[in-house]
Amino acid sequence: MNTPNRLTVARIVMSPIFLLLAVVEFPYHYACALAVFIAAALTDLFDGRIARRQGLVTNFGKFLDPLADKMLTTAAFLAFMVCPHTNASAVWAVMLVLSREFMVTSVRLLAAKDGVVVAASFAGKLKTVAQFTAIITMLLALEFSSWQSGILMRFALPAPVYNVPVTVAWVLVWVSVALTMISGFQYVWALRRYFSDAER
Repeated sequence: MNTPNRLTVARIVMSPIFLLLAVVEFPYHYACALAVFIAAALTDLFDGRIARRQGLVTNFGKFLDPLADKMLTTAAFLAFMVCPHTNASAVWAVMLVLSREFMVTSVRLLAAKDGVVVAASFAGKLKTVAQFTAIITMLLALEFSSWQSGILMRFALPAPVYNVPVTVAWVLVWVSVALTMISGFQYVWALRRYFSDAER
């Protein structure tokens, strides 16, 4: 349990805290959730850097790091399903993301039976960046939208001023979903040999 792995565990612990802050309504709860999410995202940035720089890369870390990322991003997508600006597309987004994660996790487990630990690929890292960007944008948009009936109500801003940022955030969410599916299929294709009983 070295420093990078401790940071990864911290990200796992912060995931349910983030979800709780995102779904329980109180003043500025989206801002609080955003702060926790950014802190968790920073652990993802630093654990890898520290592990590579100090030669602390372990199989445990390779396995745990993607799991922590999945927990954090899944918590965010679940939170978006119950936000005021959700729609039917949110359910599809969550289903596709979770399907991809189950698919990749299955491949990882099959590879692990042969003693192979599958580290995150470039496509997987790009997917994570896209998801984190979409989630941060959505949390900012939801926080701003919540001001429509709160602190900025006295300014009587038109409704689209509050709704446009959320629409932009949903576009980014679907871009991240597309990258999520692409990286998932790349994982499965690259490790397709583990689905063959003859080779296993």
